[in-house]
Amino acid sequence: MSLKQNLRKHGLVIALVILYIMADMVLTFREIYLLNLLPLVVLVIYLALARLDIMYFVIVALTPLSIQMLEFFPGSPIDFAIPTEPLLFGVMLVLIYRTALNGFRHKEVWNHPVTYAILFYLFWIFFTSCTSVMPLVSFKFLLARIWFVVIYYYLAILVFRHTNNIRVFILSYTLPMLVVIAYAISRHLSYGLFDKQAAHFVMNPFFRDHTSYGAILAMLFFALGGLVIGKKRDLLFSLLTWGTFGIVTLALILSYTRAAWISVLISLFVLLLVLLKIKLRYILLIGILGILYMTGQRTEIIHKMENNRQESSATLSEHVKSISNITTDESNLERINRWNAALRMFRQRPVFGWGPGTYMFKYAPYQRGAEKTGISTDFGDMGNAHSEYIGPLAESGLLGSLAFIAIAVLSLMTGFRVYARIQDNRLKQIVLSLLLGYITYLIHGTLNNFLDTDKASALFWGFTAVFVALDLSLKELDTQN
Repeated sequence: MSLKQNLRKHGLVIALVILYIMADMVLTFREIYLLNLLPLVVLVIYLALARLDIMYFVIVALTPLSIQMLEFFPGSPIDFAIPTEPLLFGVMLVLIYRTALNGFRHKEVWNHPVTYAILFYLFWIFFTSCTSVMPLVSFKFLLARIWFVVIYYYLAILVFRHTNNIRVFILSYTLPMLVVIAYAISRHLSYGLFDKQAAHFVMNPFFRDHTSYGAILAMLFFALGGLVIGKKRDLLFSLLTWGTFGIVTLALILSYTRAAWISVLISLFVLLLVLLKIKLRYILLIGILGILYMTGQRTEIIHKMENNRQESSATLSEHVKSISNITTDESNLERINRWNAALRMFRQRPVFGWGPGTYMFKYAPYQRGAEKTGISTDFGDMGNAHSEYIGPLAESGLLGSLAFIAIAVLSLMTGFRVYARIQDNRLKQIVLSLLLGYITYLIHGTLNNFLDTDKASALFWGFTAVFVALDLSLKELDTQN
C-alpha cells in the first residue's frame, strides 16, 4: 500500500495523534500534566474491553500501593482507594455490559454454594440499606462491597480456571507489597527498628494502621509458603521466593500486630492437624469443643485476664502476653468498649440493624462511661466495631453476621475438599497454604475488620475464588469421567 493510500486510510488517526502531541506539549510547557495520563487511560480501557485477565492482575498489583483519597484531600466528603476503586468500578461496568449483551454465562459459578452464600450476603446488605438510618452511607457501602466481590471473586474465578494464574495472583500482590514493606522498614529504621510506637504508623499512607498491615502480612506469610516449599525450580527462582518470604516474615514481626501473630500460630496448629491427617470434621469438632470449654470457663478466664497487667511492649514475648490484658491495656479495653457498644446497638435493632457502614456514626451514645478509655471518643469518629462478626450484628442484624459466617464456613469446606481431592502435589500445597492464610484472616476478624478495604478484600475474596475455581474444575473432571 502506497504512502498516499495509507494517509487516506489512517489520516484521521494520524491527525488526532499529531493534535494530541501538540496539545500535550503546550499544556506540559504550562505545567499542566493532565493529558500525560491519556495514553494510560486508553490502555486501561483497551485491557478492560479486550483482556480482562490482564486487567485483573493490574488491579491486584495496584492494590497494595493504593492510597485513600482522604490522604490527598482531607476535607473530601467521600473516601475511596486510588487508583484501585475507580478501576474496580469501571471493570464492573464492563462485566455488567457484557452480561447484558451475552446473557448470564458461567452458570456453574453462579450455582456454587459459596456463590449462593455471597449473593444472600449482598442481598441482605441491600435490604438493610433500604431500612438504614443513613441510606446514603449504606448504599455506598453496598456499592463498594459489590465491586469487591464482582472483581476480586467472580472475575478471579474465571481467571483462575487456568491454574497457573493462581501463582501469578500471589506474586502480583506480593511484589508490589515489597515496595510498601521497604518503605515501612526504611521509615522504621529512622525511629529505631524495634520501636513499637513507630510500628503503628510507618506504613502510612499505604495502610492506615499496623493492624491491617499485619493482617495482610499474615495472609501472605502462608501464601508465599506454598510457593517456596515443594518442588524446586531453578536456583534464581528459589533465591527470589525464599528472599521474599524472609522479607515478609521480618515485616510481620516488625508490624507488632498481636492479632496477626496469634492468627499465624493458630494456623500453624491447624497445619499440624492437617499433616497428621486429622479429618476436617474432627478439626471442626475440636474448635467447637474449645469454644464450649471457654464459654463454660469464662468466669475463670476473665479473672485471669483481669490479673494480667502486662502492657504492650517492644519485647516480643511481653507484647504477646499483653493480648489477654483487659485491665490496663488501652487497645484491648477500647475493643471491648466498641464490642459492647455494638451489642447494645444490636439489642435495640436485632433484625435489620442500623444499616451497613453506619456503626462508626452511631455507636458513640452506646458507650458507657465506665468502659471508655483514653482513646475513646464521644463523637463516634474513630472507626468501626473491630470485628467481622460483631460489627454486622449492629449494622445488619443477626442475619448479617450469619451470612458472613456462612461464607467463611462454606469456603473452608470447599477449600479442604479441594485439598483432599486434588492430585497435583504442587497445586495441593498452594491450596493448603491459601487455606491457612484464609484462616489467619478469619481469626484476625474476631479482633478487627478490614473487608471494607481493597487491600484485605483482594486477598480474602481472591483466596475464596481459588477454592471455588478448583472445585469447579474437579467437578468438570468428574462429569467427563
